[in-house]
Amino acid sequence: MSEKEKELEPIVSKDSTTIVEEKETFKEMSPARMILRRFFRSKLSLVGIVMIVGLFVFSFLGPVVYSKWGEEQVDRQEVVQQIPSTYTYTNEQGETITVTQILEHTSTINSYASPSKDHLLGTDDNGFDVFVRLMYGGRISLAIGFIVVILETIIGIILGALAGYFGGWVDQIIMRVVDIFNCIPTLPILLIASALIDSWGLTADQRIYVLMVIITIFSWSGVARLVRGQILSLREQEFIVATEVMGLPVWRRIFKHLIPNVMPQLIVSMTLGLGSVILYESTLSYLGLGVQLPKAAWGTMIATSNDPQVLSYHTNMWLPAGFMIVLAVLGFNFVGDGLRDAMDPKSKK
Repeated sequence: MSEKEKELEPIVSKDSTTIVEEKETFKEMSPARMILRRFFRSKLSLVGIVMIVGLFVFSFLGPVVYSKWGEEQVDRQEVVQQIPSTYTYTNEQGETITVTQILEHTSTINSYASPSKDHLLGTDDNGFDVFVRLMYGGRISLAIGFIVVILETIIGIILGALAGYFGGWVDQIIMRVVDIFNCIPTLPILLIASALIDSWGLTADQRIYVLMVIITIFSWSGVARLVRGQILSLREQEFIVATEVMGLPVWRRIFKHLIPNVMPQLIVSMTLGLGSVILYESTLSYLGLGVQLPKAAWGTMIATSNDPQVLSYHTNMWLPAGFMIVLAVLGFNFVGDGLRDAMDPKSKK
């Protein structure tokens, strides 16, 4: 006999005249609360949340606390050089006169400064504080990740839902477009796009927006496939047939009744996709296709390691940015794995 049956088993007195039923001692748990309970039981999920929150605090609140240097503020060493200049001329009396002048020339030296009290991680060759640019670079990298994931999810939901619900020629057209985007050689197209963007003469801020658009264009097809597959399995369910009998419009059937049932899988996909987008952005910035000076991004900072001297003797220029990328990707993957396990109906309570 199970524990629940034992709890509900009636208690009979010795004289068999009075029967007292024991009340239920358990409380019904909502699905959302059950998912959260499973999620927070996972130690890796908690570690992922701590890592992500720490990165956001460092990137968005760090510049407010550590405001000594700005993102584009330069700290350069000025060197004054005295250059003697001698020339000879003949005056009206025919005398030869030699004149010597001392010219002062002020120049700035952009050197890789070592970590110090003024610059916690030193400065780069342009005189920018590496620690400050690490914080501002986190803002750009994390913002690009979230915005791109939201945009690609919206596009994928709309096209995937239309393909899965209507089927037929609508499904054929949308899926062939998805296949085309999956077959496009991404890197050569990005190299061509980078050369085209350079010819436009865009500013650093405008290049960030263009980078978001490029990553979104090459990333939405996977979400569309996921939504289409889920919609195909849900559209024949009884509750969708009931909505058709009730005469609800098509848009309400899709976005009110079908899409909410796909959201658990989409949330997991978005969480896991954040790490991939951050890696994608870092790779493009490393190749010179993404965020450019004077703006900072983690991938741009790692790109300084292309110089063998920087790679060997100035690890403070690129190693912290690589560490931040590793933390961000691991954190989002830990949270995504935790959500996937928590939303699994076969998981133990």
